Amino acid sequence: MRYFNFLKNKIHLSFAADDVGRLGLIYIGKENKKLKSNNFFTPVEVFATGENPDEHHGAKHIGSSLSNSLKYISHSEINNEIIFTLQNNKLRIKQHYVFFNGVNAVRSFAEVENICTENIGLEYISSFCMYGFGFEKLWLCHNAWCRELEWRKYTPKELGYSHINEASTKRICISNTGTWSTKEFMPMGIIENTNESIFWQIEQNGSWNFEISDIKNVNYLKLSGPSEQENGWWKNLKPKECFKTAAASVAFSDSLNGAVEEMTKYRREIAYQSPADLCLPVIFNDYMNCLNADPTTAREIPVIDAAAEIGAEIYCMDAGWYADGTWWETVGEWQVCDKRFPNGIKEVFDYIRQKGMKPGIWIEPESMGIHCPILNQFSDDCFFMRHGKRIIDHGRYHFDFRCSQVTDFLNKVIDRLINELGIKYFKFDYNIDGGIGTEIDADSFGDGLMQHQEAYLKWIDGIYDRHPDLIIENCASGGMRMDYKSLSHFSVQSTSDASDYKPTAVISAMSGTAILPRQTQVWVLPMQHHTNFEIAFNMINSMFKRPAISGEAHLLNKEQIKVLKEGVDFYKSIRAEIPYLIPFYPCGVMNFEDSAIAYGYKAQNSAYIIVGNLDEVDRDFCVPLAEFKNVKPVYPIDCSIKNEIINGTLKTSIPKKSAFIFKVQ
Repeated sequence: MRYFNFLKNKIHLSFAADDVGRLGLIYIGKENKKLKSNNFFTPVEVFATGENPDEHHGAKHIGSSLSNSLKYISHSEINNEIIFTLQNNKLRIKQHYVFFNGVNAVRSFAEVENICTENIGLEYISSFCMYGFGFEKLWLCHNAWCRELEWRKYTPKELGYSHINEASTKRICISNTGTWSTKEFMPMGIIENTNESIFWQIEQNGSWNFEISDIKNVNYLKLSGPSEQENGWWKNLKPKECFKTAAASVAFSDSLNGAVEEMTKYRREIAYQSPADLCLPVIFNDYMNCLNADPTTAREIPVIDAAAEIGAEIYCMDAGWYADGTWWETVGEWQVCDKRFPNGIKEVFDYIRQKGMKPGIWIEPESMGIHCPILNQFSDDCFFMRHGKRIIDHGRYHFDFRCSQVTDFLNKVIDRLINELGIKYFKFDYNIDGGIGTEIDADSFGDGLMQHQEAYLKWIDGIYDRHPDLIIENCASGGMRMDYKSLSHFSVQSTSDASDYKPTAVISAMSGTAILPRQTQVWVLPMQHHTNFEIAFNMINSMFKRPAISGEAHLLNKEQIKVLKEGVDFYKSIRAEIPYLIPFYPCGVMNFEDSAIAYGYKAQNSAYIIVGNLDEVDRDFCVPLAEFKNVKPVYPIDCSIKNEIINGTLKTSIPKKSAFIFKVQ
């Protein structure tokens, strides 16, 4: 046996090549474990049509003959990347492991090249494989419209999985199929053992999979993009053709909070940030509980006045500006509805600038309504097609961004809005799911989807190339596409369409597990019937993230406006810290049935603690904070609640339907 051992940022990697050259991945993790090699411990798993797996294993992605016939050719270690080259008589595979200084995480992906003279039908390729870890608890992050980011903890047996025979046919498989990448689950999970937490994410903006099971009574985790079995993805790899998998990343720590910290530090390395977004400007958006996609000049002016008064720096006009009346199935032309703006829409955007704010606008570029007036200008190859028919979802056709007619048209739309209206901020929404993919110029529906997804992000990058000072928000009915393939191309991420501060409080609290605070946009929705405490609660939900203010801000009384403005001013006083803060959960994970929230953000020598009471009665709180000695309430400004740290525990009493921010040191 020939062994290869590495230590990168406290992560141990151990491989072994046997006498015939098969490379086994013995271990990846924070401990220096020594496991016995096994033919099934492949660093990359490949399934191809017509190949014969080594033994019956049902649906599990293990032990294909292609994987087991791969031989070690070479490896390289350059700076923070390890690359293993493996080869058989059909494929050459480069398995990449990428590391980042000071981060206990690894990024992994594979490049596959056909080196033979025949086509190879790829059915599955792993992005990351890991073996030999303990498996006591599994955290899954459920996601749904207006109910995003709900983590639930399971034992293996609760998911129907246990070791009985030498190898179980059962697996725990979480999968997503379609263009909404996070419509049911986030592409992430956490395995939690005593003194060990393993946190992973798959960086794919459509279909993806992860599975956990066992091989010869040894646990394995495999992360991937789409596959044929789960997602209808199949790739006909031609001679000399290459394919690159989705990337996956895995963070290691001795605790759940530690794993969140390591993943947060990793995300900082790959997340996009527009140069115009460095100061984290305060956004006002006129949609939620405000104009509700029914803008006119007369309606906009008082809302703009209120946004300026409270200190907003970007004002985004949301949906409805392009149509007179019902518009869902007619969208796609993106021309201004003159009836809504008698003196032209430019009057409104000029007024926004006069009030000291940058103008923004909503658009949904990826779809076209089935009754759009210019639909006949677009041929079938502009849209997702399956079985010879255009795919329709909720009255919309889905554009295929590989088609130059589509991107040429949309480039003209975007450039026109920027040049004519001076737009500095776009909210790109996305309210349909294109499903499994498209058949045009594709080996499978899933192959067409994956090609389209790459083309869409390439189009986004092209907009930045032409307009480098632009900020683009990624929204998909709120949080239906919150993946880090997308977030490596967007500065701001919408987290939810939840229209009330109570569910928003939970979504906001748990957002630190999934998105960098500086990218996390949260609605602030003050209403006339809210108490001052509830208005402050709205602001607190967004305080260490990205406020998107809306609601009835233009209808509030002077006292309510004062509370809201104090919140905006406090946000501006701490926003320079936000890119460097680390989320943590001293009281554990929160869910929607909870009546209280408690979470925090660590700075270098201090932390901010958010405590919120969603109950209809006052209640006492105890928050464990062993490393801090002093506490001071900092928002709302005039709070006079009792608070103290006793024996490493913050003790306070919070009035009903209110939240407070404490600074601890």
